[in-house]
Formats: sequence, C-alpha cells, structure tokens
Amino acid sequence: MSALKDLLLRQIAKTGPITLAEYMATCLMHPEHGYYSTRDPLGAAGDFTTAPEISQMFGELIGLALAQSWLDRGAPSPFVLAELGPGRGTLMADILRATKAVPGFHQAAQIHLVEASPTLRAEQAKHVPQANWHDTINTLPDLPLFLVANEFFDALPIRQFTREGDHWREHVVGEKDGALVLGLTDPSTPAALKNRLNDTKDGDVVEICTPAKTITAEIGARITTQGGAALIIDYGDWRSQGDTLQALQNHQHVSPFANPGNADLTAHVDFEALTAAAHPAKFSRVTPQGVFLERLGITQRAQTLAQNLSGEALQSHISAHRRLTHPEEMGSLFKVVAVYAEGTQPPPGVEP
Repeated sequence: MSALKDLLLRQIAKTGPITLAEYMATCLMHPEHGYYSTRDPLGAAGDFTTAPEISQMFGELIGLALAQSWLDRGAPSPFVLAELGPGRGTLMADILRATKAVPGFHQAAQIHLVEASPTLRAEQAKHVPQANWHDTINTLPDLPLFLVANEFFDALPIRQFTREGDHWREHVVGEKDGALVLGLTDPSTPAALKNRLNDTKDGDVVEICTPAKTITAEIGARITTQGGAALIIDYGDWRSQGDTLQALQNHQHVSPFANPGNADLTAHVDFEALTAAAHPAKFSRVTPQGVFLERLGITQRAQTLAQNLSGEALQSHISAHRRLTHPEEMGSLFKVVAVYAEGTQPPPGVEP
C-alpha cells in the first residue's frame, strides 16, 4: 500500500468520504506524497508525453503567435510572458528561441512561470534560468499579459455528479474492504448545475471544475485591464458530459483509485465553462489543435526542418508532425481557445 493510500484511508475512516476534488488535489499535490510534488512525470521514463516534448515545432509556433499578438497590440513594454504548469520548461524555452529575432520582444518580456511543484521548478530552471516562479497566477505583475497554458487545466481537481430526477448525487471517494471506492451522496440541487437539467437525462454524469473557472476569471480580468492575450491548449469538449476522469501510469491507463500519488490524474476540460468565466474578456472559437497548428504553418516548418534530416531522425520527425496534427492522434482531441480584450484581435491560428 502506498503511503498516500494509507493516509487517505485513515482520513476517510475519521471524517467520512471525500469529494473527488479533494481526492485529486491530495493525489497530485500532497507535499510529501503527491504525484507532481515528488517526480518529473514527463517523457519516456515518466507517465505521459506532452506536445512540447514531441517536437520543437509546437513551442516555436506558439511563440510566434504570441509575438505577433504582442506586435498587434503595439509592442507594449514591459510585459509579462507567462506559462501555467510549464512541465520541464521545454515549451517556454522553445518560445524564447523562436522569438529571438522579433525586435524588442525579449527586451520587453518578463518571464514568469506558475508552478507549484518544487521538483518541476528545479527542472524548469535548467531550461529557463531567467524565469520568475509563482505558486498562483494572482501574484503575477500588473502588466500586459501574454500567457500560454498547455495541458494545465486538465489536471485541476473536478467534482462529478450523476443526475437523478431533478436532483444530483455527487461522486465521493470512500472505503470498502480496505480499498478506495466511489460512492454517491444523497440527492441535492447544486447551484452550479441548475442549467444542466435542460440537456441531461437520468444517469448522465456532469463534471465541474471550480479552480479552472477561478483561474480563467483572473486571466480575463488581467487582460481586460492590462491588455494582452492568452492561448489555452487542452483536451476536452465544449460542454462537460460523461465521466472523463482518467489515470496514467507508465503510459498506461490504470484505475484512478488503485495507486494514489503514483499515477497522473486528469479530466476533460469544459471549454464552455472555462471561456464563460473569462468575461468581460472575449474568447475565440474553440479550434482543434491540428487546424490551429496548420494555420500557423506547421507543415511548412516541418518541411524546412526535414531538409537536414535522414533515416531514423527523419521518420521520427514525420511521426511527430502526424502526432501533433492528425485527427486520429492529438489533432482533434486537443483544442485551442484564446482569451483577449474587447476591441482587439485574437492571436493568429484562432478565429473570433
């Protein structure tokens, strides 16, 4: 039994079942036993691989899109170039390399990374040593904000509810025969779900993510008052529907409750709720990642890079392009949405 599983079982025995949000937060960020607190989860030796780790092209194009958005807004100086949940720092490093030739961009940029994991901060410092670190977005400087969040919102704690008549029963984590199991609360009428009776039926599952809405509201408020733009890339759908909680360990799907603290827990992003929280800032149409990258010129960039490659390196490069863009890989599952101020244009690659 993992140390965290023992801790959770003792907590449940003492205080009763806990919400799925409490369970996820503990599994991912417990200071001693949490998944992100204790390891670098990325790459072949980890549990999953993100787009920046697949190919440098992803970060390069994100960087140029943000730089163009900065130029479109009159090249404000100074400004905050920020990333939420920066992983190893690969994405920000690629952004900075790709934007070196943009006049004035690096001189005006203040690099800020929002990362709660000490382990990942140490890794990020190797790739982006000039960065400033924050536990939350709230402590970023009050300057124009150009922000990227790639696979950040999917790891925020969710609550799950099953519809029963005109009420909802929340999914909670309890104990049975020494194992962590899911249970249901008594029926209730959560205010956050009052509008979901119109598009659901008995037995349907709906997920809500309060931290995601809080963070997006802060992004929207900052961009409205200070200017800037944000790109959010994640997997999910326009509106939450169904049980999307999943756990990955050693690149394999496992039970979310079998080995707490040793597997990555994620859930699909509800883009409707996410973007609505950004008001009064504007948000773009939700665009599939493959379409977004093609609009930014990934195929032309791939062809340029391929000229200097051969053999296994070339095949790996072709495979990376396909993985990022093809509808049957990350191209359709992952979506992109931009947040920007009223009266300005969204960054390249997305539409108003």
